[in-house]
Amino acid sequence: MSGIAIYAANRPRLHEDLVEQHAPLVKRIACHLINRLPASVQLEDLIQAGMIGLLEASRNYDKTQGASFETYAGIRIRGSMLDEIRKNDWAPRSVHRKARMVAEAVREIENDRGRDARDVEIAESLEMSLEDYYKILQDNSYHKVLSFEDMGTGEDSMLDNMSDNTPGIVDGLQNEDVQRVVSEAIASLPERERLVMALYYDEELNLREIGAIMGVSESRVSQIHSQAVIRLQARMASRFKDA
Repeated sequence: MSGIAIYAANRPRLHEDLVEQHAPLVKRIACHLINRLPASVQLEDLIQAGMIGLLEASRNYDKTQGASFETYAGIRIRGSMLDEIRKNDWAPRSVHRKARMVAEAVREIENDRGRDARDVEIAESLEMSLEDYYKILQDNSYHKVLSFEDMGTGEDSMLDNMSDNTPGIVDGLQNEDVQRVVSEAIASLPERERLVMALYYDEELNLREIGAIMGVSESRVSQIHSQAVIRLQARMASRFKDA
């Protein structure tokens, strides 16, 4: 029997071994993610979705691309869980629509003026009061489920409204150019927004803990986080449209 035939015969067993070995990873990711989600989201649903992601990862993994299977599988698992959450999205469509409006206003202001768009400028561009603008940020923060590994996929992804030919983060896991652009976009955020993102995603603090560090209310941290996410959407879209 040729080497190819032997590999083909053993391939199902290889899949099973990968899935069995990394099943605990699914639960670990689900338990980490559930802490940031509303009570309506069930841990069992996330685990079930994550197992589907793990199965897909075992079938599609290509070790020649440079990433370890655990790294690749972790992104697939998390992405599958987020897809499941989107299917039962509790956010009204108006929340997503208004967030896209804000992102477009930020993009236009920053392209025109060559600097960070300020809160009052964004509100003026949208022809609304600063209070109404902050309400949009608050509503968006309540409903937004964000993972940096998910930046390139989904209706409300970082690369939303871009060319269909643009690779997603998951599909282009080893695409160093995309990863570099994401890192540069985060590093370019205003100081307070960059701090909130670092404390939330790197240090894994919740909004209340971040508020205590920054000396502001939890709701204000929520607004800053939401504005950072929207600003990233705007900058990533601009970067890839100009590419």
